[in-house]
Amino acid sequence: MKYIGTRGNAPAVTFETAVFAGLAPDGGLYVPESYPTFSRELMRGAATRPYAETATEILSLYTGDCISKSELGDLVTSAYASFRHPAVTPLTQAGQGDWTLELYHGPTLAFKDVALQLLGRIFAHFLKKRGEKLTVIGATSGDTGSAAIAGLAGVENTETFIFFPHNRTSEVQRRQMTTVNANNVHAVAIEGNFDDCQNIVKTLFADAEFRKKVNLGAVNSINWARVAAQIVYYVTSASALGAPERPVSFSVPTGNFGDILAGYSAARSGLPVAELLIACNRNDLLARLLETGDYTPATAHASLSPSMDIQISSNFERLLFDACDRKPEIVAGLLKDLQEKKSFTLPRGALAYIRGLFGADRASDAETAQTMKEFYAKTGQLIDPHTAVGVAVAGKARKSRHIPMISLACASPAKFPEAVRDATGVTPALPPFLQDLYERKEKMTVLPNDLSAVKAFILQG
Repeated sequence: MKYIGTRGNAPAVTFETAVFAGLAPDGGLYVPESYPTFSRELMRGAATRPYAETATEILSLYTGDCISKSELGDLVTSAYASFRHPAVTPLTQAGQGDWTLELYHGPTLAFKDVALQLLGRIFAHFLKKRGEKLTVIGATSGDTGSAAIAGLAGVENTETFIFFPHNRTSEVQRRQMTTVNANNVHAVAIEGNFDDCQNIVKTLFADAEFRKKVNLGAVNSINWARVAAQIVYYVTSASALGAPERPVSFSVPTGNFGDILAGYSAARSGLPVAELLIACNRNDLLARLLETGDYTPATAHASLSPSMDIQISSNFERLLFDACDRKPEIVAGLLKDLQEKKSFTLPRGALAYIRGLFGADRASDAETAQTMKEFYAKTGQLIDPHTAVGVAVAGKARKSRHIPMISLACASPAKFPEAVRDATGVTPALPPFLQDLYERKEKMTVLPNDLSAVKAFILQG
């Protein structure tokens, strides 16, 4: 298995190189040179095999010979032993033909744990083999940061810096980043929004001299290992509902496009996906794109679902590459327009390609709150505001009610207690292992939205 860049000026690399590089040298993102094919036996058996076993089988298709299947199995088993549900990502019925996929049973109560508990172990495996140290950086709108810190805290030969928008996360999200007692992780609040944090990460990776000096590695979903790990739960959930003999659809709360890209990748590998719904909040760039073909980012606005308050969806570039017939010169041209003109227009063929599998819609804060209220009244279950966006969009944008719809439940309602309480009248409790979260001592650094200040902080360690 080799990986190529989306912008055409980077050589093909192995999984190991792609994992450590994050971005390709030309600023593009790594994608598989060709998508593997899932056997019908693999898909059919995913419903009954232990999650770690299915994950090992699927991930081995992407790691190639960089990690033996035995070693990979050990890493996967260790990663998912930290999850507090035997199914790891259980599927729950919410109504006739409606299901929720609970992705929040990991140590930080969010879907990011599925990938980041594994990524930290993959880093450690390769670093030991290489005899190197790694400086890991990542931008977060809330959940990636806490999951990355949980996955990398105490990992030998790593120093981790997580950038998040100051005063724009929930208190639970912030405290999960700032209360971890490990000297190798640093929670950094940037005076700006998520897009500012993400731009800092991209700029640091584009600085070849700095990148080499500190040996940068990425934990954001620009890292292909993140996407690969998330492919697994699309397969296990679809299998539980009858795949590959029947198709399923998914509604995915979408910010940086990594989670839904995993669903797209699963479909490219043969999983029978009827539809992938891009569920947006008021920051609805991608919904507008599917409606008009125009990609024009606006100002990111705060919402009830803060992890989705994003305008520049980095992983969309990977889909764009396929939609443009894998012609990197077209991708590079569109991204040049975005940089210089602050927008681009999709070629007609590319828009048709995307519309062939994807749908999109948005949910306002009022709709999000109403969905939380109605879902609780209907099922007796609380959902967080991000999950509610996905459920709301599934309710109004799906093409067929004869195909099972799986809404991805991305975070525990306990991560957003105020929003859930205001909508339902019920305050979700933190699980026992986090009961003292509000009493734990916080440690974080606040920095201006200034690249030189961030560089200086990283260099001083």
